[in-house]
Amino acid sequence: MDSIYLDYAAATPLDASVLQAMEPYFTELFYNPSSSYLAAKKVRQDVEEARARVAHWLGAKPGEVIFTAGATESISLAINGVMRNYPKCEVLALAIEHDAVLATTKQYNHALIPVKPDGALDVDAFKKMLTDKTVLVSVGYANNEIGTIQNLKDIATILQEARRLRQLKNINLPLYLHTDASQAYYLDLHVSRLGVDLLTLNGAKMYGPKQTGVLFVKTGLELAPLHIGGGQERGLRSGTENVAGCIGLATALDICQTNRKEEIVHLNILRQELERRILQALPQIQVNGSQKKRLPSILHLSWPNIDGERLLMLLDERGVMASTGAACAANKDTKSQVLQAIGLDQSLAQGSLRLSLGRPTTPSQIQDASTRIIQAVKEC
Repeated sequence: MDSIYLDYAAATPLDASVLQAMEPYFTELFYNPSSSYLAAKKVRQDVEEARARVAHWLGAKPGEVIFTAGATESISLAINGVMRNYPKCEVLALAIEHDAVLATTKQYNHALIPVKPDGALDVDAFKKMLTDKTVLVSVGYANNEIGTIQNLKDIATILQEARRLRQLKNINLPLYLHTDASQAYYLDLHVSRLGVDLLTLNGAKMYGPKQTGVLFVKTGLELAPLHIGGGQERGLRSGTENVAGCIGLATALDICQTNRKEEIVHLNILRQELERRILQALPQIQVNGSQKKRLPSILHLSWPNIDGERLLMLLDERGVMASTGAACAANKDTKSQVLQAIGLDQSLAQGSLRLSLGRPTTPSQIQDASTRIIQAVKEC
């Protein structure tokens, strides 16, 4: 029985083209980009060219792109970088954010923005929560568990109006919008169109190398560095650059953004077929997340009175690799804050399954996986 991987929201395989682009920097092009000789300057040039490629897809300036060691560091730099400059102010985060966001905001005066049952930000509640002491708002572009896509443009418009009202009151405190776009690598990432001041990307989620990431920092926004040293990455992230990682991330993003329309169509067709097959056999199922604005790659399901962990075990025995939610939460055996935030009944929350599709997923895998999932649920 062939194994079927349906956990691409947790990790993606390294694209062969990405590996090929990275390989020279592990061997003959191993030089430190900060060194002064010509061979090292060539490596520096390659890093800056990778930065410019990332900036292109973000509609940003190359100097606004900071390379990091993954999304967690990027998020930490964004939130800590702002809040350390304004320690008496407030940060708001969406209630369904990844733990990397929620755990960081807990260090400061913070509040969680509620969501509707489909996972969309509650606009009315959000407007009431904004105060003249709010300096940062963090809203994920697309949820890693239920796939709901947030309307960042509308959120940015609300913040723009809040800034206008502050000016009328002679309040000079800035108000920034950060988004974790780790799962949104094949959506529109143009920062001006989204209206964001800070944006996080994760190489490991888009067929790039693990422990690589990006933080877009809008010009004029000052961040406190997490650590100091040689002054690399505008002094915000000192340390010798992970050259191969920078090249790999830029190459992975090139592939994702160049082919994003085709990939969305491909994933939508597969997810819809998987959902149709399972619903037809198991009509008591509940599909979680927005039905209109969701990632094409994620299908989050719940069954009443089923043990999700046992279901995962039965699926693993049948060669289907899936999850109940975020890999980090599963590893800590904690309840999903996402399912709690959308108000999912406990009996349904306990019987949840996240199926996330990827570039290598095939129609035959969808057919086989649906059969195995149906059998496992009936046995559970």
